[in-house]
Amino acid sequence: MTNSTTPTLIDPKTGNLAFKLFQFSDISNFDHIQRLNYYSLILIQNGNGKVKVDFSQYDFTQNQLLAFSPYQPFMLTSNEEISGIVIHFHPDFFCIHKHHQEVACNGILFNNIYEPPYVTLDLVAKKTLEMVLEQMKIELQNQALAQYELLISYLKIFLITVSRLKKEQQPNLESENYSKEPFVLQNLKNYIELHFKTKHAPSDYANLLHITPKALAKITKNYFNKTLSNIIAERIIIEAKRELYLTNKSVKEIAFELGYEDEHYFSRFFKTNADVSPQLYRETVGFARAMN
Repeated sequence: MTNSTTPTLIDPKTGNLAFKLFQFSDISNFDHIQRLNYYSLILIQNGNGKVKVDFSQYDFTQNQLLAFSPYQPFMLTSNEEISGIVIHFHPDFFCIHKHHQEVACNGILFNNIYEPPYVTLDLVAKKTLEMVLEQMKIELQNQALAQYELLISYLKIFLITVSRLKKEQQPNLESENYSKEPFVLQNLKNYIELHFKTKHAPSDYANLLHITPKALAKITKNYFNKTLSNIIAERIIIEAKRELYLTNKSVKEIAFELGYEDEHYFSRFFKTNADVSPQLYRETVGFARAMN
């Protein structure tokens, strides 16, 4: 079903948003903390400002695309007029984890704990995305056979185009960022990926890297614009969300697999970082819910 004013698809089973596309000419929708239970893609067509996301703040400018995962806290601020286009889509409409092999945007466009939450568009990508957005807009007004399938196809094109561009840009970011401390930072990322389920303290990684916790904290803050504790927490939460998305494991099982023997402590940790309890996250976002 489509909303008559703003092109919006509503999930007939839940009554919740499935897919929405709209243009904006000011940032009143985003000038306070957002914690949405769906993915958000915000194409900035005009204007400059700042985006606060998770534990960090970044500058953004026109011809950039901002990408946010469900319940990821963000807000935009600016002293000038900002305009652009927004896509919201729920994981029940298109789950990036389930379709990872097809789109491969997880860890690049979404859930990337080391890079800013945006990609800068070149002229070719900008034209491609605007063309795809126009096709989406037309299809949203056309409640014909296989409307969902066609919209998902356009969304895939959109996500693949942006993910490819960001992946191309990341080596440039990394070569600049890692010029002074290439091995420490790369090894830190590798160690977090290997040990985040068992090692939760910054000092654990300082020991692995044979560096003082203070020195590692300074390097991490300088290059990633967030603390090591924040990075570790984000990585754990991403894994917890993935399990809540795709499996029917109990919260206790997920907590144990992530190195938490106390389910209640883990639930408090999750709520502190995701703003909702694990159970509520599963009920409002988790793909497992859609399979029941």
